[in-house]
Amino acid sequence: MAGCSPSGKGGSGAANWVGTADELTQTVATPVKLTVTPADGDTGALPTAPIVVSAADGKLESVVVTAAKAKVEGTLQEDGTWRSTSDLAYGKKYTVTVTATDSAGVKTTEKTSFTTLKPEKTATVTFQANAMLALKEGRTYGVGQPVIVRFSKAVNKEAAEKAIEIKTSPAVPGKFYWRDDRTVHWRPAKYWAAGTTIKVNVNMYGVKLGKTTYGGKNASTHFRIGRALIAVSDNRTHMTKVYIDGKLVRTMKSSLGKGGGTTGANGERISYWTAGGPHVVLGKKRKHTMSSATYGVTDPKDPNYYVSENIEFCTRISYSGEYLHAAPWNNSLGRANKSHGCINLSTADAKWVYNTFLPGDIVDVTNSPRKLPIWNGLGDWTVPFDKYGRD
Repeated sequence: MAGCSPSGKGGSGAANWVGTADELTQTVATPVKLTVTPADGDTGALPTAPIVVSAADGKLESVVVTAAKAKVEGTLQEDGTWRSTSDLAYGKKYTVTVTATDSAGVKTTEKTSFTTLKPEKTATVTFQANAMLALKEGRTYGVGQPVIVRFSKAVNKEAAEKAIEIKTSPAVPGKFYWRDDRTVHWRPAKYWAAGTTIKVNVNMYGVKLGKTTYGGKNASTHFRIGRALIAVSDNRTHMTKVYIDGKLVRTMKSSLGKGGGTTGANGERISYWTAGGPHVVLGKKRKHTMSSATYGVTDPKDPNYYVSENIEFCTRISYSGEYLHAAPWNNSLGRANKSHGCINLSTADAKWVYNTFLPGDIVDVTNSPRKLPIWNGLGDWTVPFDKYGRD
């Protein structure tokens, strides 16, 4: 074998090594290096972040991810990496088993595990038409209906707003207004255009919404705006005019709040003016019992005390109990204001309102000395858009 050495004396240089082709390949091949994210032993992995597996100096052959008996699906990407294709669960241990081959075809199998974040608290959401009525997905509402998202727990407002996605057709800008630390409204600058469609997505799963609160799951809804119905009830002329798509369709003799006020059982001041400004229809009742006790006048000896049973065709416009309703006993319709704050109508007119109005329709009370507060029903439209949403 000495002839294999240039000097004929043998030596220790590379030129002196003699071996088979397979042995030479094994020394040249670089071992495959596997990388799994989240890393082995991670105990706070976000469930919304994908599992990513890559093989440097090699090729992935298989990736199996399990949590107990459940299997996590994933796909091989164009760059050769593997990614999971769905969100993970909170507080679960995941095991990742990876098999890859190097350039020589030698297989390597590695197993890692991690645990996802387990929040102390999770929040869910509901969609509301108002505080007394759930928003029905796919239903039709009036031009004054704001988007209302109600969280099950108090949340960080900025984080919550970032999670809420609102798409409208036609597209319009809008602003948020927080009713409290769980309830947020969103409205455009003007009433919705008739026929607008609204889609709402709350992408909050895995999102930190408070110090120890995370979003429990994503939620979505959609609804549409119907014809543009706006009623204008004039405290001075005692008339209520209803416009649909800008056209006057009905004029109704009315009797609004008589004015003045009294003091309730708990010392609260009670006004008998019908609140001024745009109200939003909240709901309807075919028959309803009305009592002064609901707003603080509980003494039967008080001249302002009353209990009126089975009042017909009641359309509610405020949380404090303002309705458009039938008042056949009121002989001052169209002439004077005699009610305790409701808008009294004839039975025929009240029935028409009951059958025609939708939640979200507008009833704008004009020439009243008392303004509807934003919190009393959906007083969102009583606030100019440039001030809407300010604390």
